[in-house]
Amino acid sequence: MNFPLYIAKRYLRSKSSNNAINIITLIATLGVIVSTIALFIVLSVFSGLKDFSLSFIRTADPDLKITSVMGKSFLFDQNMEQALVLDKIQAYSKVIEERVFLSYGEKSHVASIKGIDANYLNVNRLDTAVYFGNWVNYDAKYTVVVGSAISSALSIGSYDFLESLKIYVPRPGKGYITNPKNAFTQVGAQTIGIYRLTDDIDKKFVYSNLSLAQDLLSYKTNQITAVEIKVVPGASVHEVQETLNARLGDDFEVRTRQQLNSVFYKMLNTENLVSYLVFTLILVIALFNVIGAIVMMIIDKRENLKTLFHLGSSVREIRKIFVLQGFLLTLFGLSVGLLLAIPFVILQKKYGFIMITQSLAYPVEFRFLNVMVVTLTIIVLGYLSAKIASARISKKLVE
Repeated sequence: MNFPLYIAKRYLRSKSSNNAINIITLIATLGVIVSTIALFIVLSVFSGLKDFSLSFIRTADPDLKITSVMGKSFLFDQNMEQALVLDKIQAYSKVIEERVFLSYGEKSHVASIKGIDANYLNVNRLDTAVYFGNWVNYDAKYTVVVGSAISSALSIGSYDFLESLKIYVPRPGKGYITNPKNAFTQVGAQTIGIYRLTDDIDKKFVYSNLSLAQDLLSYKTNQITAVEIKVVPGASVHEVQETLNARLGDDFEVRTRQQLNSVFYKMLNTENLVSYLVFTLILVIALFNVIGAIVMMIIDKRENLKTLFHLGSSVREIRKIFVLQGFLLTLFGLSVGLLLAIPFVILQKKYGFIMITQSLAYPVEFRFLNVMVVTLTIIVLGYLSAKIASARISKKLVE
């Protein structure tokens, strides 16, 4: 029989004759339970918010994107087409991106035009973000789809045929501009759809036919600025990236979705880490109650400890009793906290009874990793708290 464990269990289950100690122990237990619930729910909410935010990125950005290292554009020739013949590539799309100046009525806005081919929706399902009008019409050359922020900035709607959206881009050349009228290439287009994703994307991109973008920039038929790729579900994106890098050589750069949005990913990870540290600090404060409860228990059981010492127990064994008692108290609070928090998160994910808006529930995500993080954090801190409290036991105390 493990003697210190047996005594620790007895002390934990039995009530003290001093009611104040019972209250302190109850408060310490409730503190661990509440801290467990808070930490797990916060981690689950941030996991949900991360997935919710990344869902917009997954809609707008491809799994992989090929761009030229030297210059903005390149020719999509037979060699590149052969390099893209891979079993792990489900689809690819040729695109053109360039900064443009937009004008509608008396209002203007600086954005980027993104010319796309007919295969674009097999790579990115951005059509699902269109909330008014239609997606790009590949048969109608001079039509575009704009973001909600651009629509608001220009006061432009969908299928507004009274006036066209004027798109300007500087003509290629060298030296200073001597005649502003000849410095820009201009086309007029009709807005047939408005999409909404994130503020950054909504105010940045105007989507058009690939041919319209090529005419605007005076590009050749096979001249583009990027190739966007969708990888077969389940395939390794990094393996495809390495294969394409080897095939295309140093003239091209192949980047993953995470590399395309590295700042956004870093921001999400930093927010998650800061939230974890803040609530861990709250947990540390709550565990001071555990230290106080154990210290009070040591004082209350002082005569019993003297008896144990004179019966042959060492000071180390007596300390171990209260280390185990604090550990068991923390473990009990952890178990109860998780039993309450896990069903709450699962029910929130399924039914969404706590809402941000009338149509949007707080996003949460149940992950075993969060369970492991909370468990490890509370067990380690609980053990350290018990260790600190039991350090008050000395030979002088029990003699």
